Amino acid sequence: MSASAQQSKVAIAIHGGAGTILRENMTKEREAEYRAKLDEALKAGYEILEAGGTSLDAVVAAIQIMEESPLFNAGKGAVFTNDGKNELDAAIMDGKTRNAGTVAGISTVKSPVAAARLVMENSPHVMMIGAGAEQFAREQGLETVDPSYFYTDRRFEQLEKIRNTENSQLDHDGDEKSEDKKQGYLDKHFPDRKFGTVGAVALDQDGNIAAATSTGGMTNKRYGRVGDVPIIGAGTYADNATAAISATGHGEYFIRSVVAHDIAAIIKYQNKSVQEAANTVVKDKLVEMGGGGGVIAIDGKGNIAMPFNTKGMYRGSIDTEGKVYIGIYEDEQP
Repeated sequence: MSASAQQSKVAIAIHGGAGTILRENMTKEREAEYRAKLDEALKAGYEILEAGGTSLDAVVAAIQIMEESPLFNAGKGAVFTNDGKNELDAAIMDGKTRNAGTVAGISTVKSPVAAARLVMENSPHVMMIGAGAEQFAREQGLETVDPSYFYTDRRFEQLEKIRNTENSQLDHDGDEKSEDKKQGYLDKHFPDRKFGTVGAVALDQDGNIAAATSTGGMTNKRYGRVGDVPIIGAGTYADNATAAISATGHGEYFIRSVVAHDIAAIIKYQNKSVQEAANTVVKDKLVEMGGGGGVIAIDGKGNIAMPFNTKGMYRGSIDTEGKVYIGIYEDEQP
């Protein structure tokens, strides 16, 4: 690590989703692929910070590596909706200005996080959705793709498996036809279907922090469902005075709990550390509500927190001392 990086105290953290991630369900080859891709994404963001780039540039670079990998539920490799489409959401927030940009329900923009950044920087708006967001991205010169770009066999097979299980279960148990019971049944048999998403938070040499998040949403989602990722304060938030936060988990709970902003508020109003605040929200408040998932968070001094309440979370960080950490399972501590 260069002397300038040591002096400037840059740092970055990323996540690639949380859920029931168990060693016994992971092949050595697949685990190695995840660790290598997390390392690649971390290094891409960190190199920008080390060279004097902004935290905004760093979080976008890290996320784009994961958006282009079929390993994660974002970009290529995003999960499918009930009608067999990929609908992508993303968000970014600048801790210095608290400016933010988000997109939701897009299907033709190669890098959703890049689209979110352009909404933040080149429009008067915070959120754009659907066809309008795609038109804006085209006008801004972003690369667009045919929706088939996002298709992967693995994700489509997941959708078909859930559809088949749901149909079979509904056909054979008339008592389970209420929406709540149906969702509970699916959650029991497909515990990770709600826990996709990739994200990054970073601190740059100027002391500014930023957060960004990108997702394909929930497998088998219906009717234009949008989760927490593009809701500022729920799945994504950044303020130099407190912290930058990116979340992954069951989005409905994160929206209702305003998770990302709640962490920042606890830091601000209770004078708690980023670790204490993140733990309170993720391991206490969310658990009490029944919400699963995790967050990554960083403050203006480069302190990093990565708590989760599921069996695992794909995650990694490079701290202000240049120490690299990559974890998957719950027993792997920095």
